[in-house]
Amino acid sequence: MSDRIYSHRDLIVYQKSFSAGKRIFELSKSFPREEMFALTDQMRRSSRSVSANIAEAWRKRRYVKHFASTLNIAEGEAAETQVWIEYAAAHGYLDQQTAKQANEFYDEILRMIVSMIVAPEKWCVGKGGSGRNRENDELKTKEELSVYSSVEAPLIDQSELLSLSPPLRVSLSDDFEDENA
Repeated sequence: MSDRIYSHRDLIVYQKSFSAGKRIFELSKSFPREEMFALTDQMRRSSRSVSANIAEAWRKRRYVKHFASTLNIAEGEAAETQVWIEYAAAHGYLDQQTAKQANEFYDEILRMIVSMIVAPEKWCVGKGGSGRNRENDELKTKEELSVYSSVEAPLIDQSELLSLSPPLRVSLSDDFEDENA
């Protein structure tokens, strides 16, 4: 499963978080109108923010601290989405099984994000993100040190991320496809 990562769209964690965000949108369509600007809006916003922050982190991977910090935001948004799922289930807007599956899916996404935060050097490019040119020890920005090119696509084994969590019995995206069939 080692592949070159050319874009955030190639990241399994991005694909899973994007799929989860789409599913949350579909689930929240059935919420009562009085929840439109409270629960519904908050749940949709936080679920979409996970994939958006993963994409942003990927573009900041020349800077280890920015990469980890932005992934930290994605982690927080995923956890926030779980809270909204719990509220929706507590108020009867989601059945317990659907809420459980959604929370398990977000648990998997969270494990993947955390494993990226813990070992950012596997994901980042450049000279470790310190901003120092080691040849002449002058402080420079990464833009001065690096040429931005599409050729700079790291080879990453994403299966390590997936091995951190057991496979889900049911995928959120599968549920969505079944409903539309």
